[in-house]
Amino acid sequence: MADEGWERRALEALANDIVVERRRARRWSIFFRLAAFAFVVLGALVFLGLLGSERPMCLDKCTAVVDVDGEIDREGRASADIVAEGLKAALEHPGTKGVLLRINSPGGSPVQAGQIYAEVRRLRAKHPDIPVHAVVEEMAASGGYYVAAAADRIYVNPASLVGSIGVIIDGFGFVGSMDKVGVERRVLAAGENKAFLDPFSPLSENHREYAQTMLADIHAQFVAAVRDGRGARLKETPEMFSGLVWNGQRAVELGLADAVGSVDGVARDVIGAEEIINFTPSEDLPSRLARRFGAEAGRVAVRTLRSVGFTGPILR
Repeated sequence: MADEGWERRALEALANDIVVERRRARRWSIFFRLAAFAFVVLGALVFLGLLGSERPMCLDKCTAVVDVDGEIDREGRASADIVAEGLKAALEHPGTKGVLLRINSPGGSPVQAGQIYAEVRRLRAKHPDIPVHAVVEEMAASGGYYVAAAADRIYVNPASLVGSIGVIIDGFGFVGSMDKVGVERRVLAAGENKAFLDPFSPLSENHREYAQTMLADIHAQFVAAVRDGRGARLKETPEMFSGLVWNGQRAVELGLADAVGSVDGVARDVIGAEEIINFTPSEDLPSRLARRFGAEAGRVAVRTLRSVGFTGPILR
């Protein structure tokens, strides 16, 4: 009986080992299959990215287009790095007769908008024989208009939204709500203003005044850029720099824009080169990953601030 029990246990152990080994082999098989699939997909994405990164060419003379599309943000498609890269490539191309900034933007970061503005002005001075115009489609509001003001001329659709020359910080205050539910806010900080604009604490008059002063400084920079870019064409009114937005027709009357026009129309009738080539960089996968990795620290900081209701100054 003892011998039979020993054999049974040995057979059970052997069977168990076989089952475990098969499970392990199956898991490794699945892992290698998934790894191979991921490798193939990654290779395909890199290959497509390389195809999409080829430099645009025009046969004779062309109108180059660089898009400023969406929110102007360091991590977005309308970042200063991407727009500047497209502008530089467009202006250095031997077939370029003129450049159009095609703008569809509600605004965004004042830093990014300011950098694009400065780069447009710098490249215009470096290539004085090539005009750089802005064409507003849906909107060039706030930071979007900041960018447009750097161009030689601004063309709009009669129904485009133009202007919104202002700066905003937005957030929430939860002090009353916390009192109602009986929640106590505990925040420790070194530096009397470290909890500046904390939404869970009452907004002091000193902090309010400081925030308004900071916004006024950024607003003054914005206004100065618009005045410098538009010059005597502006027909200033008390509301012009108040944050209001106008349709394209009214923007032309105020001197915020020069004329009604589309990309095709300006290319044909103003620049005199009907062939349109888009020089907006198409971001490949390695570049996208590198940019996202480089921006991770900034993104974490922004998310932390937004989680407590502070978004920072925005041209919107």
